[in-house]
Amino acid sequence: MRLAGWMTRFGAGVLMTVNLIEIGFYITALNSEPAVMPFISLRVIFAVQHLYFVVAAPALFLPLGIVLLNSAILPRFFGYFALLLATIFSALGIIFMLTLTLPLWVTAFGGVQALWWLAASISLIAQSGRLASLAPTSNEAKA
Repeated sequence: MRLAGWMTRFGAGVLMTVNLIEIGFYITALNSEPAVMPFISLRVIFAVQHLYFVVAAPALFLPLGIVLLNSAILPRFFGYFALLLATIFSALGIIFMLTLTLPLWVTAFGGVQALWWLAASISLIAQSGRLASLAPTSNEAKA
C-alpha cells in the first residue's frame, strides 16, 4: 500500500473517531443529571464540529482524492471532487475557527459528503454490473 492509501486509512479512522465523540456527547446531552450536563455536552459538541471541518473531513478526503486520481476504481471526477471537498471543509473550518457555534449552513454543508459517498456507491455498483455483463459465462469459458 502506498503513502496515500495509508493516509486514507488514517483519515477514515480520524473521521470515525470525531463522529463517535460527537454522537457520544449528543447522548450525554440527553442526561439531565447533573443539571449542567446538557450545557457542557452541547459546548463540547460545538467544539467537535469545528474539529470535523478543520481536521477530520480533510484528513480523509485529501488522500482519498489522491488515491482515486491514481486509480481506475471510480471516474476521475470523484477524485477531483474529493480534493475540492477537502479544500472547502478545511477553509470553512479555518474561517469559522473563532466562532463558538458554526452557522447552520456550514454544518448543513457537512451533508455534501454523504451525497459524495452515495454517488460513489452508485457508480461502483453500476461499474460492477457492467463488468459482470462483460465476463464470460461458464459455458463460454469451456468452449
